[in-house]
Amino acid sequence: MSLIACRAALMGVSLLALAACAAGPGDMAMTTDSPAWVEPDPAPPPQQAPARESTAFTLGTDQPRAPEQLAVRFDKADLTIKVIPDDKAIDAVALLDFTATSPVDRLVVELDTLLTVSEVAVNGAPVPAGRWSNPEGRMTVQLAEPLAAGETAELRIAYAGQPRVAPMAPWDGGFVWATAPSGEPWIATAVQPEGCDIFWPCIDHPLAEPGRVDLHITVPSNLSAPSNGKFLGTVDHGDGWTTWNWSAANPNTYAIALNIGPYVEIADTYESRFGNRYPIQYWHLKSDDPAKARALFDEIAPMLDFYEATVGPYPFGDEKMGVVETPHLGMEHQTINAYGNEYKLDGRGFDWLLHHELSHEWFGNQLTNRNADDMWLHEGLGSYMQPLYDRWLHGETFMQASLLDQRRGLINKFPVVSGEEKSEDEVYQGDTGPGLDIYNKGSQIAHSLRMLIGDEAFFRSVTRLVYGTATPRPGEFRPRYGTTDEFLAIVNEETGRDLTWFFQGYLYQAVLPDLRQTRADGELTLEWVTGNGGVFPMPVEVEIDGRRQTVAMTGGRGRIAVPAGAHVLIDPDNKVLRRLDFIEAWKAAGGGSD
Repeated sequence: MSLIACRAALMGVSLLALAACAAGPGDMAMTTDSPAWVEPDPAPPPQQAPARESTAFTLGTDQPRAPEQLAVRFDKADLTIKVIPDDKAIDAVALLDFTATSPVDRLVVELDTLLTVSEVAVNGAPVPAGRWSNPEGRMTVQLAEPLAAGETAELRIAYAGQPRVAPMAPWDGGFVWATAPSGEPWIATAVQPEGCDIFWPCIDHPLAEPGRVDLHITVPSNLSAPSNGKFLGTVDHGDGWTTWNWSAANPNTYAIALNIGPYVEIADTYESRFGNRYPIQYWHLKSDDPAKARALFDEIAPMLDFYEATVGPYPFGDEKMGVVETPHLGMEHQTINAYGNEYKLDGRGFDWLLHHELSHEWFGNQLTNRNADDMWLHEGLGSYMQPLYDRWLHGETFMQASLLDQRRGLINKFPVVSGEEKSEDEVYQGDTGPGLDIYNKGSQIAHSLRMLIGDEAFFRSVTRLVYGTATPRPGEFRPRYGTTDEFLAIVNEETGRDLTWFFQGYLYQAVLPDLRQTRADGELTLEWVTGNGGVFPMPVEVEIDGRRQTVAMTGGRGRIAVPAGAHVLIDPDNKVLRRLDFIEAWKAAGGGSD
């Protein structure tokens, strides 16, 4: 796979089979020695590369916002998009509503230069060509009169053209123009690595979510167009084209998605343990085996019950929980998660992709990191949900098997969190940042934290991080932003302890804490050594001839009497993430490289 494909291979997809992208030579997370019930995911088929390419600016995402973007609140986007399969093109009009939070004389948004802008207007008045520009994909519109704080403006942009074709969605994203087995067009967007500006004008930054996005998607009348948020009905224009209308509140910008194809809908109403009811929907190809489609749909309700019991209420119960089959592997598109795993079974009793993308409704869409440096809050906590679900369904053995598979995939070349502002590329690319470690290592760290502080404190901390309260109720919370420092502060409050040492030892160091052992004169001496030399007072359970004791490790050191000839087992339940010589030796010998 290409470098650019690999850097995005981590985006909301497999934690296992894509490890080759994040890892260097000899550091592969997936291995033929993995548990038999884990199937590696095949690389997706390459799609035709575009003849024209977006600018480097457009292909990046979450770059620093312009001063003018910091001076406005993005209230609403109303997007009318006609998708023309025969031309692989779109024809669109965007109405963007802003409120000035401080005086501003220009409006600045992002839009791919592959798309031709035919008209720009502010509050209904056309803007002359000389008063707007879009040289590299950052469009600047000069206002006729500056906006004072509190004043509003509507920016209208009419644009059309052939948007970027995804060379390998969702890893290297854009539009996917495919053909369904029954012969009709099958189209999807997946733009997390590149951002919303690939096909609609936006402020391409996670802190600039619009308050609402209304979508009016016009497609050939023999196709369906499920999308984000609430369904507001269709309009058949009587000329072979039909418009599908949707409305989504507070969406992640990259989560706005077009999905077009010959779909059949399976739907039901979910009765939540919190007393509310909401639609669950699965849009699948009409050519699918109905039994397989129904079996996947039937997995949704148990997954929702797990997440609601473990974390809290489904965040978008006033809209829907939706899934749509796509010609790419998957992505966490808010309320319309993309699914392309082809109903594959792997012996776990649930579809891993469906479960992982659903996790992002909580970890990513409800809770969004303030900066990509904290991306592990999305991917690590989301990834930990799968071992927990293994246990929820089948018991401890399955959870431990899942954790072991993640443990073998650790790379440990960059800290999971650097403590500095990072772009998404810098975090997801394994040659510049933690890459796959935000998934696997983040999950392992979450497990060790839970083992240290106990279930009550751990899950209350996670719930507070996600909702801003330990007692969320449907309709009483909104999507929010969070950071690693906030999570630490919450954990400290819940435990009444200062666990800075835990976060510093695990998240801010590339290497794992190393438990040094010396056994002599009837005594076992233990000492923690961390990447920054800091004190790491992680208690350690020791089993001596079948009897367990906990060594307190005050100041990072501890001792325990051990009779001569006794069998000693350190951390018998694998509660503590630490450096293990035999795993490093296995990797150095090429383990996992097949």
